[in-house]
Amino acid sequence: MTVGDTTSGAGEEPGTDSSVHATPHHEVDHTVEPTDDPLAIRLEALILGADRQYTPFQAARTAGVSMDLASRFWRAMGFADIGQAKALTEADVLALRRLAGLVEAGLLSEPMAIQVARSTGQTTARLAEWQIDSFLEGLTEPPEPGMTRTEVTYPLVELLLPELQEFLVYVWRRQLAAATGRVVQAADDEEMVDRRLAVGFADLVGFTRLTRRLEEEELGELVESFETTAADLVAAHGGRLIKTLGDEVLFAADEAGTAAEIALRLIEAMGQDETMPALRVGIAFGTVTTRMGDVFGTTVNLASRLTSIAPKDAVLVDGAFAAELVRHGDAPESEAQAAEAAAAAAERARLAEKEGREPAEEPPLPTYRFGLQPMWQRPVRGLGVVEPWLLARRGRTGS
Repeated sequence: MTVGDTTSGAGEEPGTDSSVHATPHHEVDHTVEPTDDPLAIRLEALILGADRQYTPFQAARTAGVSMDLASRFWRAMGFADIGQAKALTEADVLALRRLAGLVEAGLLSEPMAIQVARSTGQTTARLAEWQIDSFLEGLTEPPEPGMTRTEVTYPLVELLLPELQEFLVYVWRRQLAAATGRVVQAADDEEMVDRRLAVGFADLVGFTRLTRRLEEEELGELVESFETTAADLVAAHGGRLIKTLGDEVLFAADEAGTAAEIALRLIEAMGQDETMPALRVGIAFGTVTTRMGDVFGTTVNLASRLTSIAPKDAVLVDGAFAAELVRHGDAPESEAQAAEAAAAAAERARLAEKEGREPAEEPPLPTYRFGLQPMWQRPVRGLGVVEPWLLARRGRTGS
């Protein structure tokens, strides 16, 4: 819930007339009156651990924060304007005081504090919606005859809240540790923000046609299955799921070989599920700008374009990605070169056997995991002419 008036913390408390609420960031007044539903108020008090006692002005003043800064913090967290209704709690005051304290102590700049509020709000808003939808959807029948799902919500939240809170903190700490580890391993400060990564998009083919043919529940189950499978495979093989877009997922990996393995496993997994449409994947390798958990830049755009031109059940990669695979010994420079090396080794072994001597000791043939096939060069909108490579899994060693 945000402030509808962005006057400073000094002076008299603003009035409660909704007609005077300022909306400096929007053309439309988004003022929302807090609910008076008794069950909603009980649930809010249970979850927040405190009762309503402050207007936004009073909360800002108690926290020692100007109304302007309080308004920006709350909007960044994604809460609706409530005018000057008495709807905030001691927890809201504490949150404002903590963010402002980080700025005053010089630990965060004001813009960075706003970013922290926005990223936390966006992430947790989606998480909260998903959790409530999933938990209530799982209740096919109320535990007591005559009870509605709404009435079941309170005891359900009461039981789950402490456990989910502990689990959320645990997962966040784990993710923070992993992200911090990647940062401290960066070569320099610039690499912490602009890094060389493999970025891939996996896209369900013909999803728009499916939306017209399937019922909403069937479509939701298909998307859930796709996102779950993709998230599991990306995490299990060392990648990071950046975001899901319904019919598409965006992932990243530090190494080209990791991204190649993820992409091919996604194709293989989807191909084994008869309920799933075909999948196509595009991957590019290069400098990527990271901001608030997302990735940006030409490399990301190229991966997206490669996905749009990839054949179904196939993986297209750019030249930089192909070169990275070759550099790390994950793929041969060309299939012809790999075949010649294997044939030469086999011929030497045959001659040694024919002459009755032990074959000379030779280094083992490289074990290539992937094969690359150059495709026709083609213009890609906004990126000029690119030469895609078709990525495939190789069979046996040296072949």
